[in-house]
Formats: sequence, structure tokens, C-alpha cells
Amino acid sequence: MNGHSDLQQTSKSSDFKIPAVNAPQYYQTRLRFKINSKDCLEALGQILKRLVRMDLPGKDQVAAYLRHLMLGNRRPRTLYSRFGAIILFLGLIRESGRISLEAITRRDVEAFIEREQDRGIKITTIRTRLVSVQAFLRYLLEEGIVSAELFSRRIRLQLPERLPRAMDPDDLRKLLSVIEDIRDRAMILVLLRTGLRIGELLNTQMADVHLKERKIEIDEGEKNRLGRVVYLSDDALSALEAYMQKRKWAKEKRVFLVQKGPQRGKPISVRGIQKRIEHYSQRAEIRVSCHHLRHTMATQLLNADADLVTIQDLLGHSLITTTQCYCRVSNLKVQRDYYKAIKVVMQRTQPRREVDFELNDKSARGEQSVTN
Repeated sequence: MNGHSDLQQTSKSSDFKIPAVNAPQYYQTRLRFKINSKDCLEALGQILKRLVRMDLPGKDQVAAYLRHLMLGNRRPRTLYSRFGAIILFLGLIRESGRISLEAITRRDVEAFIEREQDRGIKITTIRTRLVSVQAFLRYLLEEGIVSAELFSRRIRLQLPERLPRAMDPDDLRKLLSVIEDIRDRAMILVLLRTGLRIGELLNTQMADVHLKERKIEIDEGEKNRLGRVVYLSDDALSALEAYMQKRKWAKEKRVFLVQKGPQRGKPISVRGIQKRIEHYSQRAEIRVSCHHLRHTMATQLLNADADLVTIQDLLGHSLITTTQCYCRVSNLKVQRDYYKAIKVVMQRTQPRREVDFELNDKSARGEQSVTN
């Protein structure tokens, strides 16, 4: 079975895909995988089973690279994402008639970018795929397979700069006013007051929640796998305590569960939380997403003069520069700092008024007459 037919035989239950498009033959494919499991070995097995039947150059090197990622404890989703970008790139290499990775040049990378742009792929997606391809090529460079000329000059894509969006205080009040369900109120307030990512909230287990100490322990961050502790405000603590009383019947280790239907008692999904927030945003007649709550928490803390390093720790950012982007949308703090500083500047640089000149002139003449 060749690569094309294999790629088209996919599972309907998957949620990772590269959609079919009107493009050269190799791009008219669809990749799907079941990525529910957190087991990297299982994910690698799925990928290698797919890879072995594909008609691509350098399949052995791709398999070795993916094993290298697995040994580095990368997430299954990372393996699938890297694999998807790599086979698109190698598909382009194959279409050019080459069967060896040693012949890859910088022009091939540029052609890959141009191809993705011609397909109408978003620039952010192209950049993500380019990062995956370049990581693979760096691995090949270390293995002595490709030339260092590939990296003689860095290829950079200009991305639109998107600032984090925080909720307007009035919109936030509207949102909270329409949430009556105990579980939903607890979920949304915990997201809002702790800055947890939605995946971190879903993976929170009962043992991670310490109501007396008013904190939640995150063993592993959603993106960087860094553990941290977040703290509960008064309203988030009250909402969580009320929900804990309601869920006493459940034996599931994870905190937030489905309340109705055949899935009752099982952990709620990402889409489940998103649908609840969509429901309440419609009722409140506002626009809000799960990640807006995280941005809002960071901005509110910054406006309240919380230290930037503290906010970095609470959000679980590896780099302080990631946290610094909130400074540019924290209008209240910017306003306070500006008016405080500009007042000093004006006092130092503002010209003296005419009356000041007159008084000084009279004073000078009086002193002169006395002297005479």
C-alpha cells in the first residue's frame, strides 16, 4: 500500500488533522490520529505504523528523529504535530524527484514556505510547521546527513503581533452574574482567579486541591511541564467548596466532572468547558473564551501592582518576556505610571509664567536701588 492510500484511511474519532486542499497530489491528504493517550510510546507506535507504508525519502531518519523526541519526554501531541509537518516537507522533496535527504538545500525550505503560502495556510500555522521542519533538519545536521549551509542564514517569517486580550470589567461582571450552576461557577472562577490553562484545570485531581491552604498544586504545566502552585481567592474558594460538597458521590480522581447524561461522573472535556463558556457569554451578550480568563487574571494583577516575576510564576511562563506582553495591555498601570512621571517632567521643563518673570524683574530692580 502506498503513502497516498494510507493517508486517506483514517479514523473518524481523531482530532488532529491536516485538511485536504486543492494543491499538488501529495497535499491532497488527510492525517488523523487518536491522541487521547498520554503515552508517548503508544503515540510513536501509531506514527511509525503509518510511516512505514508511506512512499517518502528518509523514512529511517524520520523514525529515528521521532524516537529521539520520545526519549526527550515530548508530549504525544508534539510527536503528531512534528510528524505532520515533516511529511509535508518530505512530500515536496519527493515531488522534486529526489530520494535522498543529503540533497536537501536551503532552497527546498524556502520552496516549502512558498508552497504553504500558495495553499492559503495561515502564517502562524506556516511558522509552526517551519519550526518543526527546521528542528528535524538540525537533527539531520547533528547526524552528519545534511549540510550546515541550510542554516547559514536564518529564515524568519514576519508574524502579526497579537496582544493578549483581557476582559472589560463590565463584561466580567455580566458574565459572573449569569452563572448559576455550582460546577460551572467553580470552573470559571478558578480559571479566572488562578490563571490556569484549560488543560491544567481538566487534569487537576482531588489530591491537588488543598482547600484549607487555599491552593492548587499543578504537578506538570500544560505547555512547559513545569510544576507550580496557584492560590484561591475568596470567591473562587467559596465556589470550589460548594462544588466539592455537590460532587461527594463521585469516585473519579479528577475534579470537574460531567453532571448529566450517559457520561455522568466522567471528567469533563475541553469542548465541554468551552460550550459552557459559550453558553454564558451568549446569555450575558458578550464575547469571551477560556483563554480570555487567563489574560484577565494576569492583567488585573498587574494593574494591582503585583510584581511581574510573581505573575510569571502564577501563570507558569518559562520566560519573563512572555509575561511582559501583559504590560502592554495593562492600561491602568500604564496610565498611573505615565501621569506620575509626566508630572515630574512638566515641573522640571515647563516655562515660567509671565507673572513669575515680572516678580523676579521687580525684585531685581529693588535690590539694585538699595545697593545704589
